[in-house]
Amino acid sequence: MTLAGTLAAAEAAAPVESLDVVARMLKDRLGAAAVSFLITDFTGGSVVRLGSAGSVDTDEPAQRIALRGSLYDNVIRTQRPSTEDKGEGALVRIVAPVTNRGEAIGLLELFLPAAPDAEVMREIGETAHALAYIVIANRSYTDVYQWGRRTIPLSLAAEIQHRLLPASLTCEAAQFAVAGALEPADHVGGDTFDYVIDRDTVQLSVTDAMGHDVEAALLATLLVGALRRSRRAGAGLADQAIEADRAMREHGRQGYVTGQLLRISLIDGRTEFINAGHPWPLRMRDGQVRELTPKVDMPFGFHTPHTYQVQSLDLRPGDRLVMLTDGMLERNANSLDLAELIVRTRALHPREAARTLIGAIVDVNEGHLQDDATVMCLDWHGVGASRRDADTGADLADASAASRTGPTRPGG
Repeated sequence: MTLAGTLAAAEAAAPVESLDVVARMLKDRLGAAAVSFLITDFTGGSVVRLGSAGSVDTDEPAQRIALRGSLYDNVIRTQRPSTEDKGEGALVRIVAPVTNRGEAIGLLELFLPAAPDAEVMREIGETAHALAYIVIANRSYTDVYQWGRRTIPLSLAAEIQHRLLPASLTCEAAQFAVAGALEPADHVGGDTFDYVIDRDTVQLSVTDAMGHDVEAALLATLLVGALRRSRRAGAGLADQAIEADRAMREHGRQGYVTGQLLRISLIDGRTEFINAGHPWPLRMRDGQVRELTPKVDMPFGFHTPHTYQVQSLDLRPGDRLVMLTDGMLERNANSLDLAELIVRTRALHPREAARTLIGAIVDVNEGHLQDDATVMCLDWHGVGASRRDADTGADLADASAASRTGPTRPGG
C-alpha cells in the first residue's frame, strides 16, 4: 500500500465514502478486524469516533471521548503511533496520528490479529498521513467532518465565529510553527485569529470585537473580511490596518475591534507589527517570559483621528511568541500565572501549548467564560532552519531528538 495508491483509491470515491475505502484497504491488506477514524473536536480537548470503518450516522449526536490523560492524548501530543498488545489471543490495538503540517486532524485506530512488524507500522503511518490529505481534500464538500467536531451545539454567533478562523488552526513550516486556539464565552465575544503564508512572509492577526453574541460576530466578520481583502490585494501592514479601520467606521455602526497584526519576512526574519488597542504579546526567550510593549494605537473603528504605526518586534530564532485576547487575562484568570504556564509548556509543540493555555483558563473559570479566550502561539525557528520535518510536529524535545538521528525533509 503506497501513499499515492491510498490517495488515488479514496479520491475515486464520494467524499463521505472515502473513509470507508481506506478502512477496507486496511482490512484487506493487513487483516484488520476493525478500523476507525477519530476526529478532534473544536475545543481540541476530545475526539469523536466517526463510526467503525469510517461510516457515520449524523442523525445521532457526536459521542465525545475526552483526551486528557488518555492514550489518544499521548499519540496526538507526541505524534508517535502507539501499540497496545494485551497478550496471546487478544487483538493488537494501534493508534496513529492523522496529521498534516502540524494540524492534528484526528487519529486512525485499528485492531490487528498479531503484533505489527516495522514494515506494517510503516504502512499504517503512511496510510494515516494519506488520510490527513483525504480529509483536507474532502471537508469542503461535506458537513460530515463539521458534524464530527461538534460535541456541543453551536450558537449562531459561534457558527459565524468558527467560519472566520483559518481552515487549519496549526501550520508547521521550516522557519516557524504556529497554532491558535479559541474558547468561546457563554455569550460569544467576537474573538478571531488568522494567519497566511505568502512566498516571502508569514502574516498573523489576533482580533477582539466589542460586544457579545451575533453583534460581536458580525463586527468580527467585517474586520476579518477587510483585512483579508486588503492583504490579498498585496497591501502592506499599514494599509491593511487603514482599510480595516475604514471598513469599521463606514459599516460598523459605532462598533470597534481591537487587534494585532504581525508580518515576518521568511527571507531575512524582519518583523512588522501593529497594535490596535490590544493586550501586549508575551515572548519567551531562554526560559524567561517578557511582555513586549510596543506603541499601542487606537482600535479599528474609532472615529477620532488616528494613524497606525508599523513597528518591529525583537524576535530571534528559538523564541516563542504568544499573542492573546483579554479573555486570557480577565476574571478568575488573575489567579493563573500565565507566564509560568508558558514556561512550563515550552517543550510542547505550539499546538499543544495553545491547547494547554486555553484549557487552564477554562479550568480556573470552572468551564464558564465571561469573555472569549484566544491565543496564538508562534515558534520562530529562523530563516536558516531549512531542513526540518514539517509534516507532523510534535514535542520540541522529540523533534530535536529526531534531528540528531538523521536528516529530515526540507519544509515538509
